[in-house]
Amino acid sequence: MTLLMTKPRRGRPPKVSRENHDTKAELIRSGLEQLTESGFAASGIDPILKRVGVPKGSFYHYFASKEVFGLAVIESYANYFANKLDTYLLDQAYSPLVRISHFVENAKSGLERHHFTRGCLVGNLGQEVHLLPESFRPILIDIFLSWQQRISDCLKLAQASGDISKSADCEQLAECFWVGWEGAVSRTRLVGNATPLDNYFQYFIASLPR
Repeated sequence: MTLLMTKPRRGRPPKVSRENHDTKAELIRSGLEQLTESGFAASGIDPILKRVGVPKGSFYHYFASKEVFGLAVIESYANYFANKLDTYLLDQAYSPLVRISHFVENAKSGLERHHFTRGCLVGNLGQEVHLLPESFRPILIDIFLSWQQRISDCLKLAQASGDISKSADCEQLAECFWVGWEGAVSRTRLVGNATPLDNYFQYFIASLPR
């Protein structure tokens, strides 16, 4: 008996598969916008779906629950922010402390572009951690630690180049940087201008041991 083999179709992938992927990415992007403005606990699914134009009944086709959706948004934001940090902190064209200042200026311009309505997603979620699913806590902690490590590594380069003291505890300084940074971002949103960020970073640089 001769078996008839179906010849593979050439060209683009099926349209439905591509649309599903695009819709999921759009939902994550919409969720990122909503959560950076309002936090997780106060954010309903309806405004997120409205921005994308997806009916509410279709949401659970892409995500099993709001918790699963939140985790996907956190992962997306963490990857985005890590890439941003690496873009500036690994830029060998500039000295280590200048690299950190370039990151700060870029972050400040992002806050200004959105008229100070959006903050740091990870920082926002950290402030409402007791209202969040318990699965969020270890992930948020790990993200902060990864950011701290990047700043610590940059400060160690500053040590090697003689810009800060050899006795400086770079790990502790990096932790202090992010603790202060999140507070400065929060105050910047409150007052509606970048002065708190400028003041914070100037103080951080001036306080580095020389």
